[in-house]
Amino acid sequence: MPVLARKPGALRNGAPFKDWVLPTSLDRVRRKLTGATDGDRQMVDILTSVLSDGLPAVDAACAEALHQGVHSADVILNILARRREPAAPVTIITPDALRLRHAPSADCSRYDLLRRSP
Repeated sequence: MPVLARKPGALRNGAPFKDWVLPTSLDRVRRKLTGATDGDRQMVDILTSVLSDGLPAVDAACAEALHQGVHSADVILNILARRREPAAPVTIITPDALRLRHAPSADCSRYDLLRRSP
């Protein structure tokens, strides 16, 4: 991947990638990106995401993008980012100085007194 990041044209012309068998959706995206001016760079970005998200997730994201009628790396990476599990929320411990000592009582009859006119 580091070589592809520096020289994305190797993806198109490199001997190791000539007869590369990719999953169906990923291969369709690769063929669609062939005509774009920055298609090699976009394909490298998509392939780089395989390292962090895994091949099945990237293939599924490609399939979703193709179903929506787009094949841009930005769209595919966005789909992958939305599918990642959100981080667990941070638990904040309330200091004793900020804890409520006397719970308020709900007394709605006080409002009825305010509504009455003298």
